[in-house]
Amino acid sequence: MLKFDRLTATAAPLPLANVDTDMVIPARYMTSLTRDGLGRHLFHELRYRDDGAERDSFILNRGPCRNAQILIAERNFGCGSSREHAVWALTDFGIRCVIAPSFGDIFANNARKNGLLLIRLPDALCQRLRREVELAQFAPITVDLAEQRIDLASGESLAFAVDPDDRRTLMEGLDDIDRTLRHAAAIARFETARAARSVGDS
Repeated sequence: MLKFDRLTATAAPLPLANVDTDMVIPARYMTSLTRDGLGRHLFHELRYRDDGAERDSFILNRGPCRNAQILIAERNFGCGSSREHAVWALTDFGIRCVIAPSFGDIFANNARKNGLLLIRLPDALCQRLRREVELAQFAPITVDLAEQRIDLASGESLAFAVDPDDRRTLMEGLDDIDRTLRHAAAIARFETARAARSVGDS
């Protein structure tokens, strides 16, 4: 899994609440078991018209936000069904961090497993961040996970907090298998002891 330490990138404001996983990627594009190519279907109904042409009004179709790696959303982002494809579509597009007041629980778990940093900030602060990046004409901002700080183009810094275990997982680039292997010695001891008990009971 790709490590997350410090990211300087364009942030795209997405002032929509209750963005569910079907809005992130419609079910009809979930036929693949891999994440490759899913980014082109990210927010498909918002990004494209019925004829396949881009909607000029959608933020990810405009200027520097075409290459945004940070989203500043509203509350309850990633609600709805448990599809991991939603996180895959975001990361395949290039999104590495989503800032919002709250997230769907299953979406948040899938994000951690796939290296997507989620930052929870109050509604009012997310609103101000969206306004700030627009006023700065989408100049890059920096998300520093090690320092748990967001540095704006204006020079202002904002603190955030991430669950310590999630922070370590992201900074070390650990997927579920890697996290399990950290306990390989303890697992081996347990299996040896269990095998010994089985022999003794026979």
